[in-house]
Amino acid sequence: MTFPHRTPIATLGCALADVMQHSGSIRDNRGDIWRYLMTPSNVADPPETGPAELNGLCVLVVEDSWDVGTGLKMLLESWGADIIGPVATTADALRLISERRPDLALVDINLRDGEQSYSLINQLHDQGIRVVVISGYADVSPAHGKVVAILQKPMREDLLLASIRAARTQ
Repeated sequence: MTFPHRTPIATLGCALADVMQHSGSIRDNRGDIWRYLMTPSNVADPPETGPAELNGLCVLVVEDSWDVGTGLKMLLESWGADIIGPVATTADALRLISERRPDLALVDINLRDGEQSYSLINQLHDQGIRVVVISGYADVSPAHGKVVAILQKPMREDLLLASIRAARTQ
C-alpha cells in the first residue's frame, strides 16, 4: 500500500506514515476491514505533545492485533510512556501485572480466540488500575464506572491522549 506523502502523522494499525489526504480500507490478519481517512495536519493536527508528555506513566496494552498493539506501543513510547506488552490474552495481561503494576491499561474488548476482556477490566478496576477501552465495535458495555473512556478503533491520537490525561487525574 502506498500513501501520498506530505505531513507526518501517526496512524495506528498502519504504522507511521507521511500523509497528505488519503482514505481507503485495510484488511487485517483476521479478515476484518478497517476504513480510514487521513487528513493534512493543518486540518487535524496531532495533539501537541513533547517527548515527556506521559513521562513516568506505566501503561499496559492488551490488544490481540499485532499491528494495532505495536502501533500503540510506538506512539505511547514517543510520548514518554513506559509500556508493558502488548499482550493478546487476559492470562498474559494478568501475568504481566503480577510482575509490574501499571498506572493505566489500554484494553481491547475482543481478544485472541474469541476471548472477551470484561473480567480483566473488572480485575484491573478492583486493583485500582485505570482502564481505557479500545474497540473496533460500537456495542461494548463494560460495567458502569469501571473504565475512564471507551474509544472506537481506529482512534484519533488527540482523543487517545485526552483519555490518558483524564485517567491520570482520576
